[in-house]
Amino acid sequence: MTILVTGATGNLGRLIIDSLLERGADPQSIVAGARDTTKVADPRVRTVHLDYTDAASVVDAVDGVDTVILVSGSEVGQRVPQHRAVIDAAKAAGVTKFIYTSAPKATSSDLVLAPEHKATEELIAAAGLPAVILRNNWYTENYAADLARAAETGVLTAGTGDGRVASASRRDFAEAAAVVALEDGHIGEVYELGGDFAWTYSDLAAAFSEITGRRVSFVPVSSDEQVAALRDAGLDEGTAGFVAALDAGIKGGALADTDGTLARLIGRPTTPLVEGLRAVA
Repeated sequence: MTILVTGATGNLGRLIIDSLLERGADPQSIVAGARDTTKVADPRVRTVHLDYTDAASVVDAVDGVDTVILVSGSEVGQRVPQHRAVIDAAKAAGVTKFIYTSAPKATSSDLVLAPEHKATEELIAAAGLPAVILRNNWYTENYAADLARAAETGVLTAGTGDGRVASASRRDFAEAAAVVALEDGHIGEVYELGGDFAWTYSDLAAAFSEITGRRVSFVPVSSDEQVAALRDAGLDEGTAGFVAALDAGIKGGALADTDGTLARLIGRPTTPLVEGLRAVA
């Protein structure tokens, strides 16, 4: 069995390759797809040029593989056509398992990031691919910049209110992708994946305090106040609005659900918030 991992040099893709190897996959059965194959971290695995915007490279990369792990693209607004290229190539190649890293409740969520994932899931279904959908919650590592800022200012400011986030480390989510790639029995499943504990931003500030050794306070703000502050910090109107919309989604509960599915898949508890943050401190 050969497994293609797209985005293999990205933060999640490289960890998926690590997890596949740790779980006993033959290095030569793993195909690392990347725009720049010289950046693939593990020299034991096979590499192939794969650029989401270059359909020919996608077709060549998918040719002859059994399983495709489509790590969602990072270019917001461009993901649907990029993902379509991989989906079309996988269908033409007759892959036997197609795994996609989606977003929480992608088909029903109001989260500003959800529509592209919803569209991708619909493309996968329309193509009739034998698929497994991994709806990954927030990565704890997303808060590295907030942690660094809080270490300097002692303040965590956000428009999330009392909203909760069931984050986990990227390695946790990467292990889940490796499990469903290597095991039988997952095709047709849609897994909502999150950390074992859904925390508030007050909890996040407390975690920052523990790590930095200084008291960090959470200061909640309204969406309008947040947009104004982000504009004052140099962000353009569109980016400031996007960040505020993400926080509004969190405030509304878009990332709050956790039912232990991720822990059951990987066979261990998910990485605690403080431990995940320490890794990026």
